[in-house]
Amino acid sequence: MTAHERKVAGNLRKICLALAGTEETSNHGHPTFKVKRKAYAVLHGPEGQPAIAVKVGKDMQAVFLRDPRFYPTPHAAHHGYVSLKAAGDLDWDEVADLVQGSYAISAAPNSAQKKRKA
Repeated sequence: MTAHERKVAGNLRKICLALAGTEETSNHGHPTFKVKRKAYAVLHGPEGQPAIAVKVGKDMQAVFLRDPRFYPTPHAAHHGYVSLKAAGDLDWDEVADLVQGSYAISAAPNSAQKKRKA
């Protein structure tokens, strides 16, 4: 991991661990942040090309993908994830907003669980 990637990981970790119920795990060597056992933020990508994956939902995915800073998250895009390229300078307020939105989606009970409880 490069110095820049360590900085990105540290900033992402600080944002994620401030959210209630977050646990940090590693998935194939990538820092992965979860709530209720559901991943909501992942630092991934090959060395020198870091990216932050967040869940935006399938309905909002196309909006984000119009922005060239985002691309479909490999192996997770079909679940509504996008990845933000993190090789350059980042607006950490924007990253915090993205992470908090992803956290809210992941922490919410899904519709199947709501139906079972009704």
